[in-house]
Amino acid sequence: MSEGTATDGDGTAAGAPVDWDAQAAVFDDEPDHGLRDPGVRAAWAERLRGWLPGRPAEILDLGCGTGSLSLLAAEQGHRVTGVDLSPAMVERARAKLAGRDAVFLTGDAAHPPVGEQRFDAVLVRHVLWALPDPARALRHWRGLLRPGGRLVLVEGVWGSVTPVGIPAGRLLTLLAPLASHTHLDPLSPDPRLWGRTVDDERYAVVARA
Repeated sequence: MSEGTATDGDGTAAGAPVDWDAQAAVFDDEPDHGLRDPGVRAAWAERLRGWLPGRPAEILDLGCGTGSLSLLAAEQGHRVTGVDLSPAMVERARAKLAGRDAVFLTGDAAHPPVGEQRFDAVLVRHVLWALPDPARALRHWRGLLRPGGRLVLVEGVWGSVTPVGIPAGRLLTLLAPLASHTHLDPLSPDPRLWGRTVDDERYAVVARA
């Protein structure tokens, strides 16, 4: 994730604009960002394998950050286009995937600069909730899919005092007119994904066009 006026993904700094260029150097220090721990990395790779197409496909990773999920997708045989608002994040993603079948662009996740290109899956982690108009973004992303494509949306609600995020029920409601089928995958119960136990709402929704 690297978009908007967000938190660190755990609800610890809500409300303040984040300088993602400044954060790029330390972004991968979070277990679920850098995926440096073999167990965390394997857990995310396993989930992606279930969410993304089983054959080599064109994947659009929006708010890609330093490209950790892009790298997992590329390792599974997919061609990845990553988009992030932060040039520093994009630079690190390019370095991380050097030599892979991947392209990284600087741009707004809500309106990615991909022209007429269409994708088999649009992957978005911890970005949608921070956008000013989630419904509009979802409609735009739906239009970037090829027939039979899918949206893979990893979201949640973080924090207990001043919670931020998008509840699963609201996201499913927003997707109802856009998708022929949706599948909700709870992620909170799996501490392998986060490098620790979490008690807030974390989930993924796979919505098929």
